[in-house]
Amino acid sequence: MSSPITAQMVSDLRAKTGAGLLDCKKALTEANGNIEEATTILRKKLGSKLDKLSTRATKEGVVESYIHLGGKVGVLIEVNCETDFVARNDGFRAFVKDLCLQIAAANPLYVSRDQVPEADLAKEREIAAAAVAGKPPAVVQKIVEGKLESFYSTVCLIDQPFVKQAEKSIKDLIAGQIAHIGENIQVRRFVRYQLGS
Repeated sequence: MSSPITAQMVSDLRAKTGAGLLDCKKALTEANGNIEEATTILRKKLGSKLDKLSTRATKEGVVESYIHLGGKVGVLIEVNCETDFVARNDGFRAFVKDLCLQIAAANPLYVSRDQVPEADLAKEREIAAAAVAGKPPAVVQKIVEGKLESFYSTVCLIDQPFVKQAEKSIKDLIAGQIAHIGENIQVRRFVRYQLGS
């Protein structure tokens, strides 16, 4: 026997996944009220939808700025979407402002992994390998891979945990926004200024 699907359950699932209300209700019904199972169902369903959306052109968007209290840190970011309708949407603008806060707080250097220079990666690999010298090569390789993942989550905006909800990454936040509005979104570029640096 399945448990009844309440509006609060649908709302909680929507907040967790960023999916639409109807999708959340269907997933909860399919999962017999189990939120974790419904989350998995939505991730599978939204994964294919996100793959389709990610190929669409993003020619609209906004440039947003943020100056932290005291005026010692400032951020400029360009986030693109498909239509000017979405670019003017208050929800989209709040999402972009959250990205500005993330950049101000966490100080990433790049948007994504493909922007990290190979020289930086080689240096990180060398440091990680030197720290575990003398261990079997397979163990060294796994440790180096783990250290690189940690490095990416420090320097790449997309890989960082969201400062407002540490259990979510910025990649998850963007995927939720894409699923919610039904358009492709791309963080094109950003600049972070800090007084004295």
